[in-house]
Amino acid sequence: MSGELLDRIEKREIRVGVIGLGYVGLPLVREFVSAGFRVVGFDIDRAKIGALQAGKSYIKHIGSDLVSRIVGSGEFQPTTDFDRLSEVEAIVICVPTPLTAHREPDTSYIESTARSIAPRLKRGQLVVLESTTYPGTTRELVLPILEATGLLVEEDFLLAFSPEREDPGNPKHSTRTIPKVVGGIGPRSAEAAELLYGQVVVRVVPVSSAEAAEATKILENIYRSVNIALVNELKLLFLKMGIDIWEVIEAASTKPFGFQPFWPGPGLGGHCIPIDPFYLTWKAREYGFPTRFIELAGEINTSMPGHVVRSVSEALNEEGRSVRGADVLVLGIAYKKDVDDPRESPAFEVIELLRELGARVRYHDPHVPRLPRMRAHDIEMSAVELTPESLAAADCVLLVTDHSAYDYPWIAEHSRLVVDTRNAFAKVREPKARIVKA
Repeated sequence: MSGELLDRIEKREIRVGVIGLGYVGLPLVREFVSAGFRVVGFDIDRAKIGALQAGKSYIKHIGSDLVSRIVGSGEFQPTTDFDRLSEVEAIVICVPTPLTAHREPDTSYIESTARSIAPRLKRGQLVVLESTTYPGTTRELVLPILEATGLLVEEDFLLAFSPEREDPGNPKHSTRTIPKVVGGIGPRSAEAAELLYGQVVVRVVPVSSAEAAEATKILENIYRSVNIALVNELKLLFLKMGIDIWEVIEAASTKPFGFQPFWPGPGLGGHCIPIDPFYLTWKAREYGFPTRFIELAGEINTSMPGHVVRSVSEALNEEGRSVRGADVLVLGIAYKKDVDDPRESPAFEVIELLRELGARVRYHDPHVPRLPRMRAHDIEMSAVELTPESLAAADCVLLVTDHSAYDYPWIAEHSRLVVDTRNAFAKVREPKARIVKA
Protein backbone atom coordinates (compact mmCIF):
# COMPACT_ATOMS: atom_id res chain seq x y z
CA MET A 1 0.00 0.00 0.00
CA SER A 2 2.59 2.56 1.09
CA GLY A 3 5.05 1.64 -1.68
CA GLU A 4 2.61 2.56 -4.42
CA LEU A 5 1.67 5.79 -2.64
CA LEU A 6 5.32 6.78 -2.21
CA ASP A 7 6.00 6.18 -5.88
CA ARG A 8 3.01 8.31 -6.91
CA ILE A 9 4.02 11.09 -4.49
CA GLU A 10 7.52 11.19 -5.99
CA LYS A 11 6.04 11.37 -9.47
CA ARG A 12 3.57 14.02 -8.20
CA GLU A 13 0.69 12.02 -9.60
CA ILE A 14 -1.49 12.11 -6.49
CA ARG A 15 -4.25 14.58 -5.82
CA VAL A 16 -4.01 16.47 -2.50
CA GLY A 17 -6.99 17.55 -0.44
CA VAL A 18 -6.61 20.57 1.85
CA ILE A 19 -9.34 21.05 4.48
CA GLY A 20 -9.61 24.61 5.76
CA LEU A 21 -8.77 27.37 3.30
CA GLY A 22 -7.71 30.14 5.64
CA TYR A 23 -4.34 31.71 6.43
CA VAL A 24 -2.72 28.26 6.64
CA GLY A 25 -4.60 26.20 4.08
CA LEU A 26 -4.61 28.62 1.16
CA PRO A 27 -0.81 29.25 1.18
CA LEU A 28 -0.36 25.47 1.36
CA VAL A 29 -2.59 25.07 -1.70
CA ARG A 30 -0.38 27.54 -3.52
CA GLU A 31 2.77 25.52 -2.77
CA PHE A 32 1.27 22.15 -3.71
CA VAL A 33 0.01 23.53 -7.02
CA SER A 34 3.36 25.23 -7.66
CA ALA A 35 5.08 21.87 -7.12
CA GLY A 36 2.90 20.21 -9.74
CA PHE A 37 0.18 18.60 -7.63
CA ARG A 38 -3.54 18.87 -8.32
CA VAL A 39 -5.41 20.12 -5.26
CA VAL A 40 -8.99 19.94 -4.07
CA GLY A 41 -9.68 22.54 -1.37
CA PHE A 42 -12.45 21.99 1.19
CA ASP A 43 -14.15 24.51 3.44
CA ILE A 44 -17.56 24.78 5.12
CA ASP A 45 -17.62 28.55 4.53
CA ARG A 46 -19.63 28.96 1.33
CA ALA A 47 -18.57 32.61 1.02
CA LYS A 48 -14.91 31.61 0.88
CA ILE A 49 -15.54 28.86 -1.64
CA GLY A 50 -17.65 31.22 -3.77
CA ALA A 51 -14.88 33.81 -3.77
CA LEU A 52 -12.23 31.25 -4.73
CA GLN A 53 -14.39 29.76 -7.48
CA ALA A 54 -14.76 33.30 -8.84
CA GLY A 55 -10.97 33.68 -8.82
CA LYS A 56 -10.86 36.07 -5.86
CA SER A 57 -8.56 35.87 -2.85
CA TYR A 58 -9.58 37.02 0.63
CA ILE A 59 -6.00 36.87 1.97
CA LYS A 60 -3.74 39.80 1.19
CA HIS A 61 -0.53 37.91 0.45
CA ILE A 62 -2.29 35.42 -1.84
CA GLY A 63 -3.05 37.33 -5.01
CA SER A 64 -6.39 37.05 -6.84
CA ASP A 65 -4.47 36.70 -10.09
CA LEU A 66 -2.89 33.50 -8.75
CA VAL A 67 -6.23 32.15 -7.51
CA SER A 68 -7.90 32.95 -10.83
CA ARG A 69 -5.15 31.21 -12.77
CA ILE A 70 -5.00 27.96 -10.79
CA VAL A 71 -8.78 27.68 -10.48
CA GLY A 72 -9.19 28.39 -14.17
CA SER A 73 -6.62 25.74 -15.10
CA GLY A 74 -8.28 23.13 -12.89
CA GLU A 75 -5.14 22.69 -10.80
CA PHE A 76 -7.09 23.90 -7.77
CA GLN A 77 -10.73 23.00 -7.22
CA PRO A 78 -12.35 24.66 -4.16
CA THR A 79 -15.51 22.99 -2.89
CA THR A 80 -17.87 22.53 0.04
CA ASP A 81 -18.59 18.95 -1.07
CA PHE A 82 -16.73 16.69 1.35
CA ASP A 83 -17.76 13.62 -0.65
CA ARG A 84 -14.91 14.59 -2.95
CA LEU A 85 -12.45 13.49 -0.25
CA SER A 86 -12.64 10.09 -1.87
CA GLU A 87 -10.93 11.59 -4.95
CA VAL A 88 -7.70 12.49 -3.15
CA GLU A 89 -4.78 10.37 -1.95
CA ALA A 90 -3.48 12.80 0.70
CA ILE A 91 -5.63 14.87 3.07
CA VAL A 92 -4.15 17.82 4.96
CA ILE A 93 -6.21 19.27 7.82
CA CYS A 94 -5.78 23.02 8.45
CA VAL A 95 -8.72 23.91 10.69
CA PRO A 96 -8.81 26.34 13.67
CA THR A 97 -8.05 25.33 17.25
CA PRO A 98 -9.43 28.14 19.43
CA LEU A 99 -9.92 28.26 23.18
CA THR A 100 -13.22 28.01 25.03
CA ALA A 101 -14.36 30.79 27.36
CA HIS A 102 -12.62 28.86 30.18
CA ARG A 103 -9.29 28.75 28.31
CA GLU A 104 -9.62 25.09 27.50
CA PRO A 105 -8.87 23.59 24.07
CA ASP A 106 -11.72 23.68 21.59
CA THR A 107 -10.89 20.71 19.38
CA SER A 108 -14.38 20.58 17.90
CA TYR A 109 -13.13 21.65 14.46
CA ILE A 110 -10.56 18.84 14.43
CA GLU A 111 -13.09 16.31 15.64
CA SER A 112 -15.79 17.33 13.15
CA THR A 113 -13.23 17.26 10.34
CA ALA A 114 -12.09 13.76 11.32
CA ARG A 115 -15.73 12.65 11.37
CA SER A 116 -16.18 14.13 7.90
CA ILE A 117 -13.16 12.20 6.64
CA ALA A 118 -14.03 8.86 8.27
CA PRO A 119 -16.95 7.76 6.05
CA ARG A 120 -14.94 8.74 2.96
CA LEU A 121 -11.62 7.27 4.11
CA LYS A 122 -10.21 4.76 1.67
CA ARG A 123 -7.29 2.35 1.69
CA GLY A 124 -3.98 3.91 0.78
CA GLN A 125 -4.82 7.46 1.89
CA LEU A 126 -2.48 9.65 3.92
CA VAL A 127 -4.05 12.02 6.46
CA VAL A 128 -1.96 14.81 8.01
CA LEU A 129 -3.12 17.16 10.77
CA GLU A 130 -1.53 20.63 10.73
CA SER A 131 -3.73 22.40 13.29
CA THR A 132 -1.77 23.46 16.38
CA THR A 133 -2.85 21.39 19.36
CA TYR A 134 -1.70 19.58 22.50
CA PRO A 135 0.58 16.54 22.30
CA GLY A 136 -1.54 13.45 21.85
CA THR A 137 -4.35 14.91 19.75
CA THR A 138 -3.51 13.03 16.55
CA ARG A 139 -3.26 9.66 18.30
CA GLU A 140 -5.93 10.11 20.97
CA LEU A 141 -8.60 12.07 19.07
CA VAL A 142 -8.15 11.71 15.31
CA LEU A 143 -6.93 8.10 15.14
CA PRO A 144 -9.86 6.45 16.99
CA ILE A 145 -12.37 8.25 14.76
CA LEU A 146 -10.61 7.06 11.60
CA GLU A 147 -10.06 3.51 12.86
CA ALA A 148 -13.74 3.22 13.82
CA THR A 149 -14.26 2.65 10.10
CA GLY A 150 -12.56 -0.75 10.42
CA LEU A 151 -9.46 0.45 8.57
CA LEU A 152 -6.19 0.21 10.48
CA VAL A 153 -3.47 2.84 10.61
CA GLU A 154 -0.11 1.79 9.12
CA GLU A 155 -1.87 -1.05 7.30
CA ASP A 156 -4.82 0.49 5.47
CA PHE A 157 -4.19 4.22 5.84
CA LEU A 158 -1.46 6.54 7.12
CA LEU A 159 -1.66 9.31 9.71
CA ALA A 160 0.82 12.03 10.70
CA PHE A 161 1.14 15.47 12.27
CA SER A 162 3.03 18.40 10.75
CA PRO A 163 2.54 21.77 12.46
CA GLU A 164 1.89 24.86 10.36
CA ARG A 165 4.52 27.58 10.69
CA GLU A 166 2.96 30.43 8.74
CA ASP A 167 4.18 33.97 9.38
CA PRO A 168 1.87 36.26 7.37
CA GLY A 169 3.41 39.53 6.28
CA ASN A 170 6.99 38.31 6.65
CA PRO A 171 8.66 38.71 3.22
CA LYS A 172 11.73 36.75 4.35
CA HIS A 173 9.84 33.49 4.87
CA SER A 174 7.11 31.63 3.00
CA THR A 175 5.41 28.26 3.28
CA ARG A 176 8.02 26.82 0.92
CA THR A 177 11.11 28.19 2.70
CA ILE A 178 10.13 27.42 6.31
CA PRO A 179 11.40 23.97 7.43
CA LYS A 180 8.56 21.50 8.01
CA VAL A 181 8.51 19.34 11.13
CA VAL A 182 6.86 15.95 10.52
CA GLY A 183 5.97 13.16 12.94
CA GLY A 184 4.02 10.03 12.07
CA ILE A 185 1.79 7.69 14.05
CA GLY A 186 4.13 4.97 12.81
CA PRO A 187 7.13 4.60 10.50
CA ARG A 188 5.11 4.15 7.30
CA SER A 189 3.04 7.23 8.07
CA ALA A 190 6.17 9.23 8.84
CA GLU A 191 7.87 8.15 5.62
CA ALA A 192 4.91 9.11 3.44
CA ALA A 193 4.34 12.47 5.13
CA GLU A 194 8.04 13.34 4.95
CA LEU A 195 8.09 12.52 1.26
CA LEU A 196 4.94 14.51 0.56
CA TYR A 197 6.21 17.69 2.22
CA GLY A 198 9.64 17.14 0.76
CA GLN A 199 8.14 17.89 -2.66
CA VAL A 200 6.95 21.37 -1.64
CA VAL A 201 9.26 22.76 1.08
CA VAL A 202 13.02 23.30 1.14
CA ARG A 203 13.61 21.16 4.22
CA VAL A 204 11.73 18.49 6.16
CA VAL A 205 12.61 17.93 9.82
CA PRO A 206 11.53 14.41 10.85
CA VAL A 207 10.85 13.70 14.52
CA SER A 208 10.17 10.42 16.28
CA SER A 209 6.40 10.67 16.67
CA ALA A 210 3.28 12.72 16.11
CA GLU A 211 3.46 13.74 19.76
CA ALA A 212 6.98 15.13 19.32
CA ALA A 213 5.81 17.16 16.32
CA GLU A 214 2.80 18.47 18.27
CA ALA A 215 5.06 19.41 21.19
CA THR A 216 7.49 21.19 18.86
CA LYS A 217 4.89 23.75 17.76
CA ILE A 218 3.65 24.25 21.32
CA LEU A 219 7.23 24.90 22.48
CA GLU A 220 7.81 27.46 19.72
CA ASN A 221 4.79 29.48 20.76
CA ILE A 222 5.35 29.16 24.50
CA TYR A 223 8.90 30.41 24.00
CA ARG A 224 7.58 33.56 22.34
CA SER A 225 4.73 34.03 24.80
CA VAL A 226 6.98 33.82 27.86
CA ASN A 227 9.63 36.15 26.44
CA ILE A 228 7.06 38.72 25.29
CA ALA A 229 5.51 38.59 28.75
CA LEU A 230 8.95 39.22 30.24
CA VAL A 231 9.53 42.40 28.24
CA ASN A 232 5.94 43.52 28.82
CA GLU A 233 6.45 43.23 32.57
CA LEU A 234 9.80 45.02 32.35
CA LYS A 235 8.13 47.76 30.32
CA LEU A 236 5.69 48.41 33.17
CA LEU A 237 8.53 48.52 35.70
CA PHE A 238 10.82 50.68 33.55
CA LEU A 239 8.00 53.17 32.88
CA LYS A 240 7.83 53.76 36.63
CA MET A 241 11.62 54.06 36.78
CA GLY A 242 11.78 56.51 33.89
CA ILE A 243 13.72 54.07 31.70
CA ASP A 244 12.91 53.48 28.03
CA ILE A 245 12.45 49.69 27.56
CA TRP A 246 12.94 49.97 23.79
CA GLU A 247 16.29 51.69 24.24
CA VAL A 248 17.34 48.99 26.71
CA ILE A 249 16.36 46.15 24.36
CA GLU A 250 18.19 47.75 21.44
CA ALA A 251 21.31 48.15 23.56
CA ALA A 252 21.09 44.56 24.86
CA SER A 253 20.71 43.35 21.26
CA THR A 254 24.27 44.45 20.50
CA LYS A 255 25.51 41.48 22.54
CA PRO A 256 26.55 38.93 19.89
CA PHE A 257 25.59 35.90 22.01
CA GLY A 258 23.14 34.88 24.71
CA PHE A 259 20.40 37.41 23.91
CA GLN A 260 17.50 37.53 21.46
CA PRO A 261 15.30 40.64 21.34
CA PHE A 262 11.58 40.46 22.02
CA TRP A 263 9.47 43.61 21.94
CA PRO A 264 6.67 44.81 24.21
CA GLY A 265 3.29 45.80 22.86
CA PRO A 266 -0.41 46.32 23.58
CA GLY A 267 -1.09 42.61 24.04
CA LEU A 268 -0.79 39.40 22.07
CA GLY A 269 -2.66 38.73 18.85
CA GLY A 270 -2.89 36.24 16.04
CA HIS A 271 -4.05 32.64 15.95
CA CYS A 272 -1.06 31.11 17.77
CA ILE A 273 0.66 32.83 20.67
CA PRO A 274 -2.41 33.96 22.67
CA ILE A 275 -3.99 30.51 22.36
CA ASP A 276 -1.61 27.60 21.85
CA PRO A 277 0.30 27.69 25.17
CA PHE A 278 -2.96 27.03 27.03
CA TYR A 279 -3.39 23.78 25.09
CA LEU A 280 -0.36 22.42 26.94
CA THR A 281 -1.53 23.91 30.24
CA TRP A 282 -4.77 21.96 29.86
CA LYS A 283 -3.01 18.74 28.90
CA ALA A 284 -0.55 19.10 31.79
CA ARG A 285 -3.44 18.80 34.28
CA GLU A 286 -3.82 15.18 33.17
CA TYR A 287 -0.36 14.59 34.65
CA GLY A 288 -0.91 16.73 37.75
CA PHE A 289 1.77 19.13 36.58
CA PRO A 290 1.37 22.91 37.08
CA THR A 291 2.62 25.01 34.15
CA ARG A 292 3.39 28.17 36.10
CA PHE A 293 5.51 29.94 33.47
CA ILE A 294 2.79 29.54 30.84
CA GLU A 295 0.02 30.75 33.12
CA LEU A 296 2.01 33.73 34.44
CA ALA A 297 2.97 34.75 30.90
CA GLY A 298 -0.68 34.55 29.88
CA GLU A 299 -1.72 36.66 32.86
CA ILE A 300 0.81 39.39 32.02
CA ASN A 301 0.10 39.43 28.28
CA THR A 302 -3.68 39.50 28.67
CA SER A 303 -3.38 42.45 31.06
CA MET A 304 -1.69 44.67 28.48
CA PRO A 305 -4.85 46.07 26.80
CA GLY A 306 -5.93 47.30 30.23
CA HIS A 307 -2.57 48.99 30.69
CA VAL A 308 -2.96 50.71 27.30
CA VAL A 309 -6.38 52.05 28.23
CA ARG A 310 -5.09 53.31 31.59
CA SER A 311 -2.26 55.05 29.73
CA VAL A 312 -4.77 56.76 27.44
CA SER A 313 -6.84 57.86 30.43
CA GLU A 314 -3.80 59.22 32.28
CA ALA A 315 -2.51 61.01 29.17
CA LEU A 316 -5.91 62.65 28.67
CA ASN A 317 -6.08 63.64 32.35
CA GLU A 318 -2.74 65.39 32.00
CA GLU A 319 -4.30 67.37 29.16
CA GLY A 320 -7.23 68.31 31.42
CA ARG A 321 -9.54 65.96 29.51
CA SER A 322 -11.60 63.06 30.84
CA VAL A 323 -11.67 59.82 28.89
CA ARG A 324 -15.47 59.99 29.08
CA GLY A 325 -16.62 61.85 26.02
CA ALA A 326 -13.11 62.00 24.55
CA ASP A 327 -12.59 61.25 20.87
CA VAL A 328 -9.99 58.46 20.51
CA LEU A 329 -8.68 57.50 17.08
CA VAL A 330 -7.15 54.00 17.09
CA LEU A 331 -4.50 53.36 14.45
CA GLY A 332 -4.06 49.71 13.48
CA ILE A 333 -6.46 46.81 14.04
CA ALA A 334 -4.52 43.88 12.58
CA TYR A 335 -2.70 41.77 15.15
CA LYS A 336 0.69 42.71 13.69
CA LYS A 337 2.13 45.16 11.20
CA ASP A 338 1.49 44.97 7.46
CA VAL A 339 -1.07 42.13 7.53
CA ASP A 340 -4.84 42.09 7.09
CA ASP A 341 -5.39 39.47 9.80
CA PRO A 342 -7.22 40.81 12.89
CA ARG A 343 -7.62 37.49 14.73
CA GLU A 344 -7.20 37.81 18.49
CA SER A 345 -5.90 41.36 18.02
CA PRO A 346 -5.65 43.32 21.30
CA ALA A 347 -7.18 46.27 19.43
CA PHE A 348 -10.66 44.80 19.88
CA GLU A 349 -10.37 44.65 23.67
CA VAL A 350 -8.80 48.12 23.75
CA ILE A 351 -11.73 49.55 21.79
CA GLU A 352 -14.30 47.85 24.01
CA LEU A 353 -12.59 49.01 27.22
CA LEU A 354 -12.42 52.60 25.94
CA ARG A 355 -16.09 52.48 25.02
CA GLU A 356 -16.99 51.15 28.47
CA LEU A 357 -15.27 54.23 29.92
CA GLY A 358 -17.39 56.48 27.72
CA ALA A 359 -14.89 57.33 24.99
CA ARG A 360 -15.99 57.88 21.40
CA VAL A 361 -13.78 55.54 19.39
CA ARG A 362 -12.93 55.60 15.71
CA TYR A 363 -10.27 53.58 13.93
CA HIS A 364 -8.12 53.47 10.83
CA ASP A 365 -6.27 50.52 9.34
CA PRO A 366 -5.08 50.46 5.73
CA HIS A 367 -5.50 46.68 5.65
CA VAL A 368 -8.77 46.22 7.59
CA PRO A 369 -11.51 48.44 6.10
CA ARG A 370 -14.24 47.05 8.36
CA LEU A 371 -14.12 45.28 11.71
CA PRO A 372 -15.06 41.62 11.17
CA ARG A 373 -17.07 39.70 13.67
CA MET A 374 -14.74 37.80 15.96
CA ARG A 375 -15.42 34.90 18.32
CA ALA A 376 -15.28 37.15 21.39
CA HIS A 377 -16.03 40.55 19.82
CA ASP A 378 -18.71 41.93 17.55
CA ILE A 379 -18.04 45.62 16.95
CA GLU A 380 -19.89 47.34 14.12
CA MET A 381 -17.37 49.84 12.79
CA SER A 382 -15.71 50.86 9.53
CA ALA A 383 -12.37 52.58 9.11
CA VAL A 384 -12.34 56.35 8.85
CA GLU A 385 -10.18 58.18 6.37
CA LEU A 386 -6.85 59.28 7.79
CA THR A 387 -6.63 63.01 7.11
CA PRO A 388 -5.24 66.07 8.88
CA GLU A 389 -8.82 66.82 9.91
CA SER A 390 -9.52 63.37 11.39
CA LEU A 391 -6.26 63.48 13.32
CA ALA A 392 -6.84 67.02 14.59
CA ALA A 393 -10.36 66.09 15.71
CA ALA A 394 -9.07 63.34 17.98
CA ASP A 395 -8.38 64.12 21.61
CA CYS A 396 -6.02 61.15 21.52
CA VAL A 397 -4.49 59.18 18.67
CA LEU A 398 -3.71 55.66 19.90
CA LEU A 399 -1.25 53.58 17.89
CA VAL A 400 -1.95 49.86 18.38
CA THR A 401 -0.43 48.37 15.21
CA ASP A 402 2.62 50.00 13.62
CA HIS A 403 1.93 49.46 9.92
CA SER A 404 4.68 50.52 7.52
CA ALA A 405 2.09 52.46 5.52
CA TYR A 406 1.76 55.02 8.30
CA ASP A 407 3.69 58.27 7.89
CA TYR A 408 4.61 58.82 11.53
CA PRO A 409 6.08 62.33 11.21
CA TRP A 410 2.94 63.38 9.32
CA ILE A 411 0.68 61.87 12.00
CA ALA A 412 2.67 63.64 14.73
CA GLU A 413 2.40 66.89 12.76
CA HIS A 414 -1.39 66.87 12.72
CA SER A 415 -2.23 65.27 16.08
CA ARG A 416 -2.46 66.81 19.53
CA LEU A 417 -1.79 63.77 21.70
CA VAL A 418 -0.40 60.38 20.62
CA VAL A 419 -0.23 57.28 22.82
CA ASP A 420 2.34 54.97 21.22
CA THR A 421 2.32 51.27 22.18
CA ARG A 422 4.97 50.29 19.61
CA ASN A 423 7.71 52.93 19.91
CA ALA A 424 6.94 53.90 16.31
CA PHE A 425 7.25 57.65 16.96
CA ALA A 426 10.67 57.41 18.62
CA LYS A 427 12.51 58.77 15.60
CA VAL A 428 10.12 61.63 14.89
CA ARG A 429 12.08 64.83 15.47
CA GLU A 430 10.36 67.67 17.29
CA PRO A 431 6.81 66.35 16.92
CA LYS A 432 4.02 68.88 17.36
CA ALA A 433 1.96 66.23 19.13
CA ARG A 434 2.68 65.19 22.68
CA ILE A 435 3.95 61.60 22.45
CA VAL A 436 3.29 59.23 25.34
CA LYS A 437 4.77 55.72 25.34
CA ALA A 438 2.53 52.98 26.70
